[in-house]
Amino acid sequence: MAHAPQVKIPATYIRGGTSKGVFFRLQDLPAACQVPGEARDKLFLRVIGSPDPYAAHIDGMGGATSSTSKCVILSKASQPDHDVDYLYGQISIDKPFVDWSGNCGNLSTAAGAFAIHAGLVDPARIPQNGTAVVRIWQANIGKTIIAHVPVTNGQVQETGDFELDGVTFPAAEIVLEFMDPSDDGDEGGSMFPTGNLVDDLLVPGVGTLKATMITAGIPTVFVNAKDIGYTGTELREQINSDPEALKRFEAIRVAGALRMGLIKTPEEAATRQHTPKIAFVAPPQSYAASSGKTIEAGDIDLLVRALSMGKLHHAMMGTCAVAIGTAAAIPGTLVNQAAGGGEREAVRFGHPSGTLRVGAQAKQVDGQWTVTKAIMSRSARIIMEGWVRVPGDTF
Repeated sequence: MAHAPQVKIPATYIRGGTSKGVFFRLQDLPAACQVPGEARDKLFLRVIGSPDPYAAHIDGMGGATSSTSKCVILSKASQPDHDVDYLYGQISIDKPFVDWSGNCGNLSTAAGAFAIHAGLVDPARIPQNGTAVVRIWQANIGKTIIAHVPVTNGQVQETGDFELDGVTFPAAEIVLEFMDPSDDGDEGGSMFPTGNLVDDLLVPGVGTLKATMITAGIPTVFVNAKDIGYTGTELREQINSDPEALKRFEAIRVAGALRMGLIKTPEEAATRQHTPKIAFVAPPQSYAASSGKTIEAGDIDLLVRALSMGKLHHAMMGTCAVAIGTAAAIPGTLVNQAAGGGEREAVRFGHPSGTLRVGAQAKQVDGQWTVTKAIMSRSARIIMEGWVRVPGDTF
């Protein structure tokens, strides 16, 4: 029996923030995969190694976690006053499914750097030495991200001394601005879809929980850690090794998605695994991060733990950090209350791997809260570049 030989596709494997993904230029993809649809999804599933009943991704580029099961497509900008289009696919580990419903804030960092590496930014906009301002159109959600990428001798500066908790080695700092993040574009609704800063969320099998449901960076459901039996100092293994806990979190996520109008029936949640995110918050207290480093209560404003694709994230998703910073800036939300209340333009929160600072500029217009931009620093580094190979009958 004849089998199709492997085909090779130009690709670059990049760490962006606390995530990793396989990056492609749209023009390098096979013709059938240059348009959205089944062929593209099948290609990305095979590249990552999904679906994998062993949850190991031995036969692919994925790392069997939500933060390492990602693919990205970059192309010349389709929008005026932008440099590139950035399209992100979150690959399910155990199901034949690619979720296109949201952005990855961490890989947004790498999108700016890769755009320069890949020759997608006008050379006239790249300084010989200094900072290149890359204007990114986030095509999943229809939003602008501005990446400030350091450049040395006309090339992206990747090495440096900027340390990011959740990443082992230091690298060069990239500053990201998420412009007008208070509506995810895809949904077209307000920043608070229910119209409230805090809701009573009825969760079948769990009970009624206080919840802040916000669309900023990415749709996110925040609950108080104490209301679900946690302190906010938990590390990944404490949650992810508890199947009953994960089921409760999924129930909260589904209830939140329904209340936010993201899905119409609970069954639809299975086809929207990437969004909304679910996070729990608590006032600051000291704890030991996953690296063993002590995080002092006096060095943070609050504690946050968040789940992605059904598992507690080892650090913090970039888009969820935008939601945290935005909600913290608005008096009365659960996030703001956990941070001590009052008005603020930035917070430093504790997550399983350490701390992260994020700023947001919020204001009230005609009784509605809006955020003009959120800002945070991350880093990115190319790990490998060349070709990724998949069997020719994959797509």
